[in-house]
Amino acid sequence: MLVLGRRPGEYIVINDSIIVKVVKSENGDLRLAIEAPQEINIVRGEIYEEQEDERGKKEAC
Repeated sequence: MLVLGRRPGEYIVINDSIIVKVVKSENGDLRLAIEAPQEINIVRGEIYEEQEDERGKKEAC
């Protein structure tokens, strides 16, 4: 895993097509703006984990 430090207004570029910009950071909260092609699926971590749990339950049946 790569860990990068960025300040509000700074950004990173992934694979020349995804831009992740830090919009706001205060009191432990972080706001990100993500610009990516429509075919890239972007979900919050807790949603991703729920989806993985559901897939695991379906595969177990």
